[in-house]
Amino acid sequence: MTKLLYWIGERYSRNIQMRLTGYFLLILLPLVLVSLFAIEKSRDILYEQAVERTQMALSSTMDYIDLALQNVEEISAVIAADPSIIELLNKNNSNLSPESIVDYSLILKQLSNLISVNRFVSEISIYHQASHMLISTNFGGRRILSEPQQDWLVNASRTNGTGLRYMLADAQVADGMTLGSLLNADSLFLVRSMDLYNTDRKSNLLVVTFNKNKLLNAIKVLLPSKNTRISLRNEKGELVVETGSGGELAEQHIVDSEMAVTIDSEYSLWRLTLVQPKEELYEQTDQLRMFTYTIIAVSILLAVGISWVVYSGIASPVHKLSRGMKQLGNGKLDIKLENKRKDEFGFLIDSFNQMTIYQKHLIEDHYEQQLRLTTTELKFLQSQINPHFLYNTLDSIYWMAKNYEAEEISEMVMNLSKFFRLSLNKGKEVFSIEESLVHLHYYIRIQQLRFLENFTVAYQIAEESKDVLIMKLMLQPLVENAILHGMEGRTSGGLLSISSWVDDKQFLNISVQDNGTGIEGKRLCYIQNELKQMGQRSYPSLSQDQENVKDLFGLRNVYTRMQLYYGKQSVMAIRSIVGEGTTVTLSIPLDRCKETLQQQTGLYDQMKEEASL
Repeated sequence: MTKLLYWIGERYSRNIQMRLTGYFLLILLPLVLVSLFAIEKSRDILYEQAVERTQMALSSTMDYIDLALQNVEEISAVIAADPSIIELLNKNNSNLSPESIVDYSLILKQLSNLISVNRFVSEISIYHQASHMLISTNFGGRRILSEPQQDWLVNASRTNGTGLRYMLADAQVADGMTLGSLLNADSLFLVRSMDLYNTDRKSNLLVVTFNKNKLLNAIKVLLPSKNTRISLRNEKGELVVETGSGGELAEQHIVDSEMAVTIDSEYSLWRLTLVQPKEELYEQTDQLRMFTYTIIAVSILLAVGISWVVYSGIASPVHKLSRGMKQLGNGKLDIKLENKRKDEFGFLIDSFNQMTIYQKHLIEDHYEQQLRLTTTELKFLQSQINPHFLYNTLDSIYWMAKNYEAEEISEMVMNLSKFFRLSLNKGKEVFSIEESLVHLHYYIRIQQLRFLENFTVAYQIAEESKDVLIMKLMLQPLVENAILHGMEGRTSGGLLSISSWVDDKQFLNISVQDNGTGIEGKRLCYIQNELKQMGQRSYPSLSQDQENVKDLFGLRNVYTRMQLYYGKQSVMAIRSIVGEGTTVTLSIPLDRCKETLQQQTGLYDQMKEEASL
């Protein structure tokens, strides 16, 4: 034994594999002990929690049943003390006259009304001693001809006094007749005397029949499994209702392998009992215990086996990853680590290679997008070269046209001057909807003069959309298309409608509509497909030269700016009917109008400063 311990000590101190094996087993030992303790403790906790939950559920159901009993007892008290019913009963004697039948019908009508407003009552019956009539909401009425049955009903009324009692359907009446067969019902019955305050009463009997299905439904919801049994017994221990499998539930039949929970009612003294096999409670914990034993055995075997191979091959991939990260940090984006491993370190190396490729593409895409933005902005800045020269020239043309009384020319020049002035607007990149329409109207007025007033324009601008900011010149290409293509060939009657509103999804919607010739179906499909392809790209192209396109310049420009500034949620929808006109609708997220455009404005300002340098 000493030599064996010495050998183990030597191997432990000099061999990392031995140490790893010892570490794994040492780690497993407390886990094994804790797991075994936890399994046994969980069984006890599970049993206690199951009993507690069951007691709470049974208590709640018992309260519900007590409430139902109180409700029915109150209904019976109302009937027993109802002066109209008592008067109708007392005015009739043993003779069954037409007037008696009418009185009994009135009684049935009142009883039926009470049933309709109480879900716990399925039938109400009154036995009239004088005429021996049994009046019931279930079968109407019939005479009790058997004297023993008559005596039983009278004795039940007299014995019961002014109180009440509950009777089961199998209670014997007379002549082999049960109370359930007498009333054509298999349920629980509340029996009491009529006219409680008349000391000289004629022993009329009131029987209120419980709705047995309501009681069953109340306890059925408590069944946690198919083998669970629940019983409801009265103060005498008689079975009222029972549900679940396994036959009649008797308390003396409960064994140790079953969990029994009982709740007694302080109001009715009734008892509600639930019995469930313990094996159903412990079914999941038993499976967990078996799994735990299996895992413990497998873990010991794996601890011995894995410790012999886990330490190998760790240093090399870690060193390779460290070297690659240093090169990446130094700016070498083309770094790619060789990898032939299939384990976790192989996955890490592959992930590192994928990360470098993704980072390279992300940087390149970002730079390319910024370059395209810069190119577009520079082209836009070129259009602003020497704006004062443009204003002065247009102003000179305007006054010359005024001098020669060319009113149309002077108005066109004035509108053109205002259009350019607002377009440049000292570098302002965003306009409100209201400002954009003022700016746009100068362009529309030029076109109206050009086309000899062959079309009119209508604005439908919702109040909540007037102050929303949008990029400048966003609508001008759409209006230009509507005028040049929609109004083509018209001499009069043209209508251009421009609308804006904010929908319940918090989108700003802008619509440009004309009543022109419309777009043919083939051409419309082509336009929609082109816009769809543009929207599917990872980023929109801003250079038409690089796109090599030959048409749809205005629509492409508007859609590209929308996608870039407002994101992929922005939508351009085109709808057209030949002979009726064309509608182009822009839908822009309202929050992006408030946030993204401000950010883009700052970006443009920065780009202008860089361009000026």
